[in-house]
Amino acid sequence: MITLAVVAAISALAGLVSFRASQDAEVAAALAKQDALAWLRTDFQLSDEQFKAIKQLHESYSAVCAEHCEAIQDATRERNALRAKQADAATLAAADRRVTELTQTCETAIARHVRQCAALMSPEAGERYLALVLPRIARFDHQAPPDVAVGHRHH
Repeated sequence: MITLAVVAAISALAGLVSFRASQDAEVAAALAKQDALAWLRTDFQLSDEQFKAIKQLHESYSAVCAEHCEAIQDATRERNALRAKQADAATLAAADRRVTELTQTCETAIARHVRQCAALMSPEAGERYLALVLPRIARFDHQAPPDVAVGHRHH
């Protein structure tokens, strides 16, 4: 039942994005280029001032995000090496906790960043942006910092 709900939600989101893209040539162009910032600017009707401020937030946050991703990847490799060596249960549990803690730190920081971006938009655009982006954070793969590519990897 949960799987069906997830599939339905993803289908609805894909349909909404396709519909919006077909209605607005600028949005369609941004999606075709896989340029998330261009999509953000056009779909959320950002002013030049809003766009500049959000772009600066994204650029400054990318280094923080890269550090988080690297730490998660390192901890995951260490945990996987311990599993391969069949380490004791307490050591494995500590390694699992470390990956979980780092993931939570990253996801909390991303959510804070997304909220900062939304606060720079009109109230309506900010609400729509949060509704679209916040649910995706838990599916982020932590393999690399989010970039301006729309098709960034998720679980």
